[in-house]
Amino acid sequence: MKTVELQNEVFAQKPTQTMSGAQAVVQALIDEGTDLLFGYPGGAIMPVYDALYDVEDRLNHVLTRHEQGATHAAQGYARATGKVGVCIATSGPGATNLITGIADAQIDSTPLVCITGQVHSHLLGTDAFQETDVVGISMPVTKWNFQVTKAEEIPMAIAKAFYIARSGRPGPVLVDITKDAQFEQLEYSQYSFKGLRSYQPKSKLNMQKVAEAAELINAAKKPFVLFGQGVLLSQAEEAFKAFIEKAGIPSAWTIMGASALDSDHYLNVGMLGMHGNYAPNKLTNECDVLIAVGMRFDDRVTGDLSRYAKQAKVVHLEIDPAEIDKNVKTDVAVLGDAKEALLALTGLVDENKHESWLAEFRKLEQEEFAMVVKDELTPSSKELTMGEVMRTINQCTDGQAIVVTDVGQHQMIACRYAKFKQSKSLITSGGLGTMGFCLPAAIGAKMGHPNREVVAVIGDGGFQMTIQELGTIFQSKTPVKIVVLNNEFLGMVRQWQDLFFDKRYASTTMVNPDFQTIVKGYHIQTREVRERSELESAVKEMLNSTESFFLEVKVGREKNVFPMVPTGASVSEIRLK
Repeated sequence: MKTVELQNEVFAQKPTQTMSGAQAVVQALIDEGTDLLFGYPGGAIMPVYDALYDVEDRLNHVLTRHEQGATHAAQGYARATGKVGVCIATSGPGATNLITGIADAQIDSTPLVCITGQVHSHLLGTDAFQETDVVGISMPVTKWNFQVTKAEEIPMAIAKAFYIARSGRPGPVLVDITKDAQFEQLEYSQYSFKGLRSYQPKSKLNMQKVAEAAELINAAKKPFVLFGQGVLLSQAEEAFKAFIEKAGIPSAWTIMGASALDSDHYLNVGMLGMHGNYAPNKLTNECDVLIAVGMRFDDRVTGDLSRYAKQAKVVHLEIDPAEIDKNVKTDVAVLGDAKEALLALTGLVDENKHESWLAEFRKLEQEEFAMVVKDELTPSSKELTMGEVMRTINQCTDGQAIVVTDVGQHQMIACRYAKFKQSKSLITSGGLGTMGFCLPAAIGAKMGHPNREVVAVIGDGGFQMTIQELGTIFQSKTPVKIVVLNNEFLGMVRQWQDLFFDKRYASTTMVNPDFQTIVKGYHIQTREVRERSELESAVKEMLNSTESFFLEVKVGREKNVFPMVPTGASVSEIRLK
C-alpha cells in the first residue's frame, strides 16, 4: 500500500483492478466494511443495483418501501451499532425523498453515507427527466457532499465520505453519481482516507482547560452534570460513570443521551427537557457548577435562555467548537473527544459525595411521583395509560431491550419510563422530531442487533406516516416488535391545543383505519388490547414470538404528559399538572 496526496487530501492506496464505476461503488462499500444497506432502485442508480446483484453474499441490500424509510433504517442501524449507516436511491424524487432522514441525521449526529444516482453528466442543468440538484438541496443538511461525474473519482469519494461521516462529530454525507460515471471503466484502487488538512475532526485536549474545569468542580457545593449523546458517540460510558462516581455528582440526561448511564444508577437523577423530570429541571437553576458533557443546550432542555442557570459556573465538554457559547455562555470549555476529556478530568477531581445536594433531588422526585408518576404507572382510572404499557414492557424485558420511538406524547412517555441496563438502547428522533421515524429505524436497529429484542413504540399518527414499511418487515422477515399506542389523536398537538388554545382541537382528531386488518394483510402476527387485564399477557405473547409482532393498545384519548415546561418559560417554572 502506498500513500498518495491529492489537493491536501491524504489516502492510502492498494493495487488496481479494472471494473465499471458501478462495480467500484459496490467494491468501495465492501472495502469500508459495509455489509448492509437500505434503498430503493430507479433508472439513474440501476447500474449500481446491477452490480449489487453479483455480491449478494457479501453485501445485503434491504428493499424499503420508500426512500425516507431507507434513511431512517440506516439511522436505526447506525445508532444501535455505532457503525456508519448506508442508504441508496435514484435521482430526482428518489434523492429528494432522502432529505428528511438526512436532515434528521445531521441534527442528531448520526453517521450516514447516502448514495444517489444522477442523470448523465451531459444532461446536468437541462431539466432532464428525474434530474434534481440534490447536491444543492442537501448542502445545508449534510456534513459533506460531492457529485461524481467520472468513474475514477468514485473510490476516493466514497473513502472520504466514510471518513467524514464517522469522524469527529458524526453526521450524514451524500455522494451523487452520474449514470455515465457508473457505466465508465476505471482502474480501481482501494483507498483508505487518512485526513484532510482543512478538516480537524477533534481538537487536541488542552490540559490547562481540564485543570480549570477540575478546579471549579472541586470547589462546588452543588455541582450538576448534564450528559448527552456525546457520551455514547465517544464510547465513554465507563469513563463517564467513573467520573461522576468519583466526584459524587447528580447527573441528568437529554433524550439523546439516554442509556449512557444505567437507569437505576444512584447518581442518575432523570431526564432533562420540556417533559423531563421535575428535579433536574427545577434544580438546574440552583446548582453552582453546571457540567455539560456531549450535549448542545437545545432549546427543549434550556427553556428561556435568559433565565437558564444564571447562578452557575458552566463547564462544557464538547467535540464541536461551534457548540461552545452558541446558546449558553461557558466559563470553561474543554474541546475534544468526550472519553479523552473525561479520563483526564477524572484524574484531577476530588473524591466527594454531595449527599445533602443529592437529597434535594430525591425530595423533588417524591413530589413528582406523588403528583404524576403514580397515576401514570398504576392508574386508578379505567382507561389504559401509555405509562403502564411502558412499565409492563420494562418488567418483561428487564431493561435489556432496544426501545425505538416515534415522535409525540408516546415518545416522551417512553423516554421517561423506559428502563435501560445497556448503552445504545434508546433510539429516537431528537432534534428534528420526525414523525414516521420509528418503524423503519426499528428495522435497522434489529438488523444491526439481531440477538437483542427491539421494541418499536409508536403513536397512531406517526405509524401511518411510514406504515408501508410493514412490507419491508414482511419481505425481510425482520422480527421487530411493534407497539402502537392508539389514542385516536395527534396527541402532543392536541395537548397544546388543550393547554394553550382553549381545547380547539383543529385537525388533530384521527379517524383511523382498522390497523389489525392492515397488519394481517402483511402476514404479521397481531393483537389488540383494550382492557388492563389483557395487557401483561399480550406483551408477553409479543415478546415470546420469534417473528415480528404488532400490538395495538387503546389508551386514554385526552391524557396529557406531565411534567411540562411551557414554551418561553424558565426550567424553574416546570409544571406538574
